[in-house]
Amino acid sequence: ALEPYQGAATGVGGIHRDIFTMGARPIAAMNSLRFGEIDRKHTRHLVKGVVSGIGDYGNCLGVPTVGGEVYFDPCYNQNILVNAFSAGIVKVDETASAVATGPGNPVYIVGSATGKDGIHGATFASADLTEDSADDLPAVQVGDPFQEKLLLEASLEAIRTGDVIGIQDMGAAGITCSTSEMSAKSGTGMRIDLDKVPTRQDDMKAFEILLSESQERMLIVCEKGKEDRIQAIFDKWDLECKQIGEVTDTGRLEFYKGGKLIADVPADDLVLGGGAPVYDREYTVPTYLAELAKFKIDSVDMPSDWIEAAKTVFKSPNLVSRKWIYEQYDSMVRTNTMVTNEPSDAVIVRVKESNKSLVMSTDCNSSYVYADPYVGGMIAVSEAARNIVCSGGEPVAITNCLNFGNPYDTEVYYQFVHALKGMGEACRKFNTPVTGGNVSFYNQSLIDGKTIPIYPTPTIGMLGLLDNPNDKMTLNFKTEGHLIYLIGEQKDDINQSEYLKRVHGVRKSPVPYFDLDTEYKLHKAIKQVIKKQLVQSVHDVSEGGIFQTLVESGLHGDLGFEIISIEGFRKDAFLFGESQSRVIVSIRKEEQEAFEQLLKDLSQAYHHLGSTTSGSISVDQEEFPTIQSWKEIHTNSLGEILEN
Repeated sequence: ALEPYQGAATGVGGIHRDIFTMGARPIAAMNSLRFGEIDRKHTRHLVKGVVSGIGDYGNCLGVPTVGGEVYFDPCYNQNILVNAFSAGIVKVDETASAVATGPGNPVYIVGSATGKDGIHGATFASADLTEDSADDLPAVQVGDPFQEKLLLEASLEAIRTGDVIGIQDMGAAGITCSTSEMSAKSGTGMRIDLDKVPTRQDDMKAFEILLSESQERMLIVCEKGKEDRIQAIFDKWDLECKQIGEVTDTGRLEFYKGGKLIADVPADDLVLGGGAPVYDREYTVPTYLAELAKFKIDSVDMPSDWIEAAKTVFKSPNLVSRKWIYEQYDSMVRTNTMVTNEPSDAVIVRVKESNKSLVMSTDCNSSYVYADPYVGGMIAVSEAARNIVCSGGEPVAITNCLNFGNPYDTEVYYQFVHALKGMGEACRKFNTPVTGGNVSFYNQSLIDGKTIPIYPTPTIGMLGLLDNPNDKMTLNFKTEGHLIYLIGEQKDDINQSEYLKRVHGVRKSPVPYFDLDTEYKLHKAIKQVIKKQLVQSVHDVSEGGIFQTLVESGLHGDLGFEIISIEGFRKDAFLFGESQSRVIVSIRKEEQEAFEQLLKDLSQAYHHLGSTTSGSISVDQEEFPTIQSWKEIHTNSLGEILEN
């Protein structure tokens, strides 16, 4: 929020270190970005800084940035979010752990020297942002992707020797955190001599060395007697590698400087060791929910000009192409990325020397979570799973970044508790364990004396597997004359839609329709039509509704569509509503009977909407601008705004 370039760059570096300290090689990165109103000059400054930081670090490190999402909303005007995701590959039984077993084993610090940057960085992140926050900003960590590349290769080589007992990245709170967490996990302690820590300044005090958050550093515990082999590896990669202490059996952390004991604390202390007290905190139902519940769809008039309404929705900065952003990222380094010529709902990255591929998606519509934390949490997980299923994959696990305001605010804590419950419910339904993640509280701003939290934003990073490359599915229409179907149930629902916000200026409405069992049933149907090769394209209906989904499906091949609205529903709900658990597919005419019979056998709702065209678009026999016109809006809008 205050130093976008380095803040984003160090986020990318830190998430990759979490991967390779486990012995895995990072092969793909994604991100989820939240900014304020795009017409604000400050927002455009932040977007440019964040995107440059992500791109420069990832491109130099040599890990492809393969996908992500970007949202713009006033709630993020001061407090932006940059959530980073990394996926890696490691062979079974070759992982490393952050442990410190074996009293007498040496403790090393490797990588960059320790400086005064980032001291109290974690503390700063837990404070309200105000107009004066820049005055309190600690020295910002400066990432060095070339140093990280050396550290990556050296760490993986050291782990492969079998001489490394434990290894951990130095993140928040630096040496203090890594020494305590590793010791606590093993029931041991450490004796650390801070005078042996390589530093960038000569006058660093003990607390500065302990709390520094300088980047590209690791703590390693190696097997006693194997010091020379570890030292030789890091010397080969021209990296600092210094023994700063040893593991003890005292269960305490003893830090020395100048020959004096300057700190002596229990390694399994609740704060330092990673354990935490369990709070049963009070929470209250947010007062704004009653206001949202007052919304009635009948109070919204139908547009008099459907083409103009469609253009207004389509121009939303939350819907237009992210080309201006992703062109700054190297998505092809290491040559694993698939689906580059044809788009899909999720990212597909192949696992070399295997027929398998990883399928990845990052998702969260924070407006939905704000409108109903429980249902919104379920939708975040479900949409990530839906994107993976629509791409031909099988969801297997999630990680997350849980971004909320101050947990001592009882309404914010309500959002947190119920979003987690919704996420948990969905994860159990899809059998996707939560393998890890983080929690970011205090995301709020002090404006005119009033504390304004961001929308609750539990960002989901989901991993899936594609076992058979023949099941890979893309979202784009393939040729004219194919039949277009909606799989799923249509609802009279425009809640929290881009249409409702952009066309009618209504931000207060409930969460869109969602039912978890209906969603799960849809996934099973989509898997079947893909495996039986009955569909040519699959694209889920999300922000912007059916019209947005259809246009996106036609953009790649410059193909249009002619459709008829489903009878019995409002036309605006049909075209622009964002009720969940719906997917648009295209099929060959000769497969129509088999396709419909399969869905009938599965008791899955479907509707035949129309067919693809060579480029023309019509809705209920009204001619709309051609696909090329929509392509120009979609491709150029974001870049034009950001460059002005």
